[in-house]
Amino acid sequence: MFLGVTVARRILAVLFALVFAGCSGGGGGGSASIPPPLATPIPVPRTLQNTIKHVIIIVQENRSVDNLFNGFPGADTVQYGIDHTGAHVPLATIGLGQGTDLDHSHRGWLRDYNHGKMNGFDSTTTGTFFKNTPEQPAPAFGITPRSETVPYWDMASQYTFADRFFQSNSGPSFPAHLYLIAGTSQFAAENPSDSQWNCNSSSATTVDVLDAIDPSLYAGTAKPCVDPKTLGDELDTAAHSWRYYAPVSDTISTGGIWSSYAAVRHIRFGPDWTRNVITPETTVLDDIAAAKLPDVSWVVPNFTNSDHAGFRSATGPDWVASIVNAVGTSAYWQDTAIFVTWDDWGGWYDHVKPPQLDSMGLGFRVPLIAVSAYARGHYVSHTQYEFGSLLKFIEETFHLPTLSGSDARALPPLDLFDFNAAPRFFTPIATTHSAQYFRREQSRSSRPPDD
Repeated sequence: MFLGVTVARRILAVLFALVFAGCSGGGGGGSASIPPPLATPIPVPRTLQNTIKHVIIIVQENRSVDNLFNGFPGADTVQYGIDHTGAHVPLATIGLGQGTDLDHSHRGWLRDYNHGKMNGFDSTTTGTFFKNTPEQPAPAFGITPRSETVPYWDMASQYTFADRFFQSNSGPSFPAHLYLIAGTSQFAAENPSDSQWNCNSSSATTVDVLDAIDPSLYAGTAKPCVDPKTLGDELDTAAHSWRYYAPVSDTISTGGIWSSYAAVRHIRFGPDWTRNVITPETTVLDDIAAAKLPDVSWVVPNFTNSDHAGFRSATGPDWVASIVNAVGTSAYWQDTAIFVTWDDWGGWYDHVKPPQLDSMGLGFRVPLIAVSAYARGHYVSHTQYEFGSLLKFIEETFHLPTLSGSDARALPPLDLFDFNAAPRFFTPIATTHSAQYFRREQSRSSRPPDD
């Protein structure tokens, strides 16, 4: 009986609907049919690909994790180093701009690494500023004072810090910067023999080339001009914009020694050189303010703002914070990922043994900070990453193929972000020097270090 009533009611409902539709739609002069209800939109889950539209890689100079972020909450750091005898050497406080340039060549890396014993740092060579006496630790055993790096610690605390981020190469700036744009240095292992770090160098300028199998051997020398496919090339092919912001140097006219695209032949002598390699580096601040930020940016400092030992300057943290603040207070904040890293360990002690993946590395740990509306707050990642991880992140963001370099083996640093969380409001990073200060001072430059 109940089933029959239900069926009858359904039949009556259908008949009523048909009659109503016929009355409203007949004769050509009736009112329009009642439209069906709108479907409830299903929100699209946020992912890397549909959230991040701009990536900025800021590259500073010559710091290890134990040196620059010693004691950072949740990070793996130590208060002492171990010398070649096995003795514990307390890490001494050394100002950010103090000291002289420590040996951070590939040969120096082999000595510090010491076949995985991590106890060769007491043999690090340097100038006469430090003296190895019982009262003065070996120069590599140093901690940067917390008071000089407040903006870095504020960024790392508010957002995400990674303490297992390694150089992809075991050596100094020239190959390191190439790995950050191409995932390879084509076995160029050292800095060039003089300050001409580019394809315009004289015939007398050379760079040591590492043996492809034995990392203790050199296969010879070559001109500091390589020709790998770069991330810039892939961005060009995919019609994505990019810029490499580099300082004007007083020693060369090609963007400074850290302008790595100057050492890539087809870029240096192609249209990308004048279109995408931009000087001075402070132009990035103007591009953000003018809503002209490209999809992908690299930013390298001048010597004064670089964090490089020996320049008697501690303005690097404020320089980096000025870029972060410019993005954070702009319309770009909602869709930008900023990575702050350092190009090599600079000869400073670090206690974590780097995995050896090929004859070029991995090198020692360097700090990595991720700043974004979606970066995890107050989070320290212990996942193994390397320079190639930043390339992989960009490749996955913009649907680019791999370069078959270190990016092919590296994991993208996705655990640094939570794209399911609500975007965070930006809190400016407190600084002593403003963006306007760096705009005024951009013409100042210092001579590069000898090595």
